Amino acid sequence: MITKEDYLSGQVLLIDKPLNWTSFQVVNKLRWEIRQAFNIKKIKVGHAGTLDPLATGLLVICTGKMTKQIDTFQGQAKEYTGTIVLGSTTPSYDLETEINETFPTGHITEASVLATTKQFIGDIQQYPPVFSALKKDGKRLYEFARAGETVEIKPRTVHISEFEITKIDTSAALSTGSINIDFRVVCSKGTYIRSLANDFGKALNSGAHLSVLRRTKIGDFHVDNSVTIENFIKNLDSE
Repeated sequence: MITKEDYLSGQVLLIDKPLNWTSFQVVNKLRWEIRQAFNIKKIKVGHAGTLDPLATGLLVICTGKMTKQIDTFQGQAKEYTGTIVLGSTTPSYDLETEINETFPTGHITEASVLATTKQFIGDIQQYPPVFSALKKDGKRLYEFARAGETVEIKPRTVHISEFEITKIDTSAALSTGSINIDFRVVCSKGTYIRSLANDFGKALNSGAHLSVLRRTKIGDFHVDNSVTIENFIKNLDSE
């Protein structure tokens, strides 16, 4: 049983973030629930690495004095699984925005897909998506994007240690021209999987966007050991 003092002195909570929640919303919800359960006026709660609203999976939440460890957790390697759709792009590189362009996929083979992953192993240069929370001149990049303003984005070096293709689904290729690629990636802090999907499509002389993303690991923390927000609240109520 986790006590009021435990939360104040510091806890690491593993939460399975649901679809369409922002990481900030999860932090606010848990802070409110902990305060209500133990009649606490103020408690520090933060997360160790943002997940996009359309992504699910592991959020490492720190309370109390453990919030001092957030930077350490953020710097650890992360593992993701998901699906890249070859044959079309979106401005946000995922399903937050509508498809804006389509590309041929008839030339793409299983061999070319597998071979292309090797281009993305190691240190690579990556442009963050314009639809992201990164700041430039005091504004979030997505604010520029939603206002239709162009902004210069500089590439940065990230590291990908593993890029595995787990499934290639061509069943929709004849009707829609799209090919679904399931993958697993292990990467450094600051890597945008949406940008990886976009660059992967370009490397195959086509286009691509991300349709599914799930974070499975941060360092030694695994999503299999996480709980849903609903179950966390139930456990709080029973303490």
